[in-house]
Amino acid sequence: MGRFPYYFGGHVVAGFGRGGKQLGCPTANLDDAAVSRLPHDFPCGVFYGLAQVDGGKLHGMVMSVGHNPHFQNEKKTIEVHILHNFPEDFYGSHLRAVALGYLRSMAAFSSIGRFHFMFLNSSCSNMLQGVVSHPR
Repeated sequence: MGRFPYYFGGHVVAGFGRGGKQLGCPTANLDDAAVSRLPHDFPCGVFYGLAQVDGGKLHGMVMSVGHNPHFQNEKKTIEVHILHNFPEDFYGSHLRAVALGYLRSMAAFSSIGRFHFMFLNSSCSNMLQGVVSHPR
């Protein structure tokens, strides 16, 4: 995996509508151009890092890159869950981010409850908040 940190960005577009409504963890879905700029050998999986919207404050983030086998997606996506409660959607905004590390491979889960358990246990939110609060 030796390609970290990995910097990327793109415009936020509407996704499948599952993140906030069905799963309780809203995601900023990046446009197809951002997906096409990934190196061809960039692994699919779940990553952690930092993100900012329209040049604003840095926040911790967890993102998935891939086809989301739980939902049997055919299209490869980049879905970023920013560890911050934004007051409203920000479709059309520019998101810049840095992936700092790899958490796990993509997986299909037996239930939405299992998804939440895995998400909360792999999100590293406390660690990421420490990185944002105490930058070097």
